[in-house]
Amino acid sequence: MEYKKTTQEEYQKCVNAVIDYINLHLGEEIDLKSLASISHFSPFYFHRIMKAFLGEPIGTFIVRTRTESAARLLRYSDLPIAEIAYRIGYSSPSSLSKVFKQFYNISPLEYRNNKNFVIMKPAIIRPDLELEKEIRLVPARNVIYIRLFGDYKENDYGGTWMRLIRFTQEQQLPMGDCSPLCIYHDDPKVTPADKLRTDVCMVMPSSVKAKGDVGFKILPEGRYAVFTYKGSYEYLQAVYDTIYARYLPEMECTLRDEASAERYLNDPCTTKPEELLTEIYIPIE
Repeated sequence: MEYKKTTQEEYQKCVNAVIDYINLHLGEEIDLKSLASISHFSPFYFHRIMKAFLGEPIGTFIVRTRTESAARLLRYSDLPIAEIAYRIGYSSPSSLSKVFKQFYNISPLEYRNNKNFVIMKPAIIRPDLELEKEIRLVPARNVIYIRLFGDYKENDYGGTWMRLIRFTQEQQLPMGDCSPLCIYHDDPKVTPADKLRTDVCMVMPSSVKAKGDVGFKILPEGRYAVFTYKGSYEYLQAVYDTIYARYLPEMECTLRDEASAERYLNDPCTTKPEELLTEIYIPIE
């Protein structure tokens, strides 16, 4: 199904609104009629349009998102399985177990106890990695963003950031934070590469009216474990693996089931890879 550019951008804006709602309400009953209302699509077209943009039916997307959230919490938290089931919208551990087995051919308990079981890619731990770290209360932030789908390593971040800059110029808006902020909604270890979602964001001084595929949202205040990494983006996956395996347990942090983010402190076009500075934000209780 193909659309004209302007129409496609408006459709993407509506699809983004539905996805954001799902992410914020995984622990609640998600009514498809309500989602259709949020999207402003008619019920007749809602399922077709969502499938065209997501690459899968909306019901499958919801179940997969819940199951991947469970996998992250099982591997990176000490929450009881019953609590994890409740947090992502299942009434009992048995309901979670049934779906989890369908996706990964292993029960939640077996996955938690078997640290050698790999859903997709093995962890890369760097015992020698030294990161600056702190617990930070981050205030609410206004952001404009463009959502990308696909392999994190293949996205055109630079081009997308330039589109946000052009948007501020065209709308005669004040320039926001010059350090790009990227929100990564999925764990590449448990989510197929073509399903990965990234929001390329610019933090703005005030609210902005969304237009086309440039969305606007308010990131709520929250506590984060913030790590500063110096080095090539090429090794960021190993940095994350080391943070989860070593740093967070040492800091006795309990994770919130929200997306992590990265803030890029210097320009990769003018900075040597080994000199690049990246702030990594991991949401915690």
